[in-house]
Amino acid sequence: MMADILRAALALAVLVLAAPGAEAETFTSGTFQIFGGMEGSSDDVTAAQRVPGPVPENLRSRVIDFPSPLAEGSVLVRTWARRLYFILPGGKAIEYHVGVGRDGFTWSGTDEISRKAEWPDWRPPPEMIARERRKGRDLPAFVPGGPGNPLGARALYIGDTAFRIHGTTEPWSIGQAVSSGCIRMFNAEVIDLYDRVALGATVVVE
Repeated sequence: MMADILRAALALAVLVLAAPGAEAETFTSGTFQIFGGMEGSSDDVTAAQRVPGPVPENLRSRVIDFPSPLAEGSVLVRTWARRLYFILPGGKAIEYHVGVGRDGFTWSGTDEISRKAEWPDWRPPPEMIARERRKGRDLPAFVPGGPGNPLGARALYIGDTAFRIHGTTEPWSIGQAVSSGCIRMFNAEVIDLYDRVALGATVVVE
């Protein structure tokens, strides 16, 4: 019986993630600036919820030649290219496709990874709730960690800023400029990056 329930939950999650009619504004607030109030990982994530969605072959990460003055283990985001690079030794890097901030919400700077969270919970700030309400949308005050959470499977927090690198419930947005400054990744690939990046690692956003 439990196996049947997990299979049904997994099938539902896949259908939600792959829905072709998803609109650009549906839960894009997961990448809006968050002014505190973020929680850690949920302890109630089921096995079905832990299954990341597929990554299209043409958007999969790859190791490339990438000479850089940054130290091994650093992260470089090139907003204009919609790419993230994890610096490897020997003039190499792993290149990931990402979603970035839309016009008016891009930023640049150097900071470090200050916190990491698996299946993070999400509490939209009052400013976001008010903004979305003016658009006719009511956001929940709290979304627990899991496949329906806008922050996806993992979150890497950047310093004490409002920004983070995180997964997404909107895989169609990878390669697009639709967020309010955060960096979106496919869930499967943010899990890969999460496992590689250490706390305190340098993050450069161009």
